[in-house]
Amino acid sequence: MTQPNADRLVLLYRVSQSFNSSLDLDEVLEHVMDEVVASTKAERGFLMLRAPDGALEFRAARGLDKRKIDGPEFHISRGVVERVAREGRPILTHDAQTDPRLSAHSSVLKLRLRSILCVPLQLKDKTLGVVYVDNRIQAGLFMQDDLELLTAIAASAAVAIENARLYQVAVEKGRLERELQVARQVQASLLPKDTPHIAGWDFAARWLPAREVAGDYYDFSFGSPPNLDLVVGDVTDKGMPAALFMAVSRSVVRASLVGAASLAHGITQANRLISGDSTNGMFITLFCGRLDPASGVLTYVNAGHNPPLLYRAADDSLTELGRTGMALGVDDAHEYRQEVARLNPGDFVFLYTDGVTDAPNDQDECFDMDRLRALMHAHGSGSAAQIASAVEDALREFTHDAPPFDDITLMVAKRL
Repeated sequence: MTQPNADRLVLLYRVSQSFNSSLDLDEVLEHVMDEVVASTKAERGFLMLRAPDGALEFRAARGLDKRKIDGPEFHISRGVVERVAREGRPILTHDAQTDPRLSAHSSVLKLRLRSILCVPLQLKDKTLGVVYVDNRIQAGLFMQDDLELLTAIAASAAVAIENARLYQVAVEKGRLERELQVARQVQASLLPKDTPHIAGWDFAARWLPAREVAGDYYDFSFGSPPNLDLVVGDVTDKGMPAALFMAVSRSVVRASLVGAASLAHGITQANRLISGDSTNGMFITLFCGRLDPASGVLTYVNAGHNPPLLYRAADDSLTELGRTGMALGVDDAHEYRQEVARLNPGDFVFLYTDGVTDAPNDQDECFDMDRLRALMHAHGSGSAAQIASAVEDALREFTHDAPPFDDITLMVAKRL
C-alpha cells in the first residue's frame, strides 16, 4: 500500500471514529461538516438531509475556518444538490461556469461558482441527503481523488446519521426494547443485502444473533475487482459493546482491503488500526478469503478464527483452512501471512463462527466439529442454500429450538 493510500486509510478510520462518537444527530452532523471541509480544503461546505416530506433541508454549513454560515439557502446551487439527491450519483466539476451540465443553472451564474463537488449520503438504496462543497474563486480545486475521498466519508457519515436518527426515535419512544431493536436494524443494514451473482458460482449466508444485537458479521465485497472478498468475523464479547466494535471493525477491514498490495498486507494494516482502538480488551477473530472466480483460486488469511471447511467433490474429502495469524486487536505489530487453496467444480468452502460448533443441547453437549463434518459429507452435492439450511436445521434440532447461546454466522461459497 502506498503512503498516500495509507494516509487516506488512517484519515477514513479517524473520521469514522469521530462520526460514531455521538448518538446526538446534531452533533454527528457538526462532526461530518468539520471533517468534510478539513479533508477537501473546500471554501464552503453544506449538508442537507431529506425531511419526512422528501424535501432537502439544510442541517449544517461550514466555511474553511470552521465558522458556521448563516442563511446557507442563499449561497448554494439548488439545482446541483437536487440532481444529486434525485439521481443518487455524485457531481464533480472543475469549473461550473463552463460545464455544460451546470452553466445553465441561474444559481451557478449568480453565485459565480467555480469548483463544485457534491455526493449523496446513501445507505443501501436509500438517499438520506447530500454533502456539497465548493469554491467560488478557484477553478480545478477538486480532483477525482477528492471525489473518492468524499464518497468514502459520505458512506461512513450515512451510517452514523442513520444510527443517530434511529436512536433518536428510540429515545423519544422511551423504551429500552425499542433501542435494541433499532440497534439491530442498524447492524443488519451493514450486512450484504443479497448474495453475489457470479457465473459459475453459488453463495449463501446466515446470520442468527443470540441477542437483539450481535458481535458476528459476514461480508461480500469487491476489494480488488473482479476478485470477491469473503469475510466472516466474531467479536469476543456480546451485546451492545460487541456490536459497536463489530461495526467499526467491519469498516476498517473493508477500507484496508481496497488497494492493498496483498490480502495479508491489508489485514495487517486493519489489525494495526483495530489494535490502536481496542482499549477495553475486545478483539475479533476473522477469516478473509479473496476469491478469483475465473480460476477458483482462494487466497486467504485466517486471523485466529475457526478453520473453514473446504469440501472436495472428487473424493468427498474435507480440508481445514487453518490459522495464519492471531485475532485482530491483540498485537498491533503482528504480521499476517496468506495461504492459497483452489476450488474445482463441485467444491465448496464453508465459513462459520464458533456459535455453530459450540451450540449446546439440554444434555450439555456441544454440536462440535464431528457433527458439522458429517453434515458437509451428507449434503455436499446440494446447492449453497441447501447446505446452509441443512446446518441451520440440524442446529435447531440439536438444541430443541432453544434460543441461540451464542451468535451464529455461516457462509457457503460453491463452485458449480
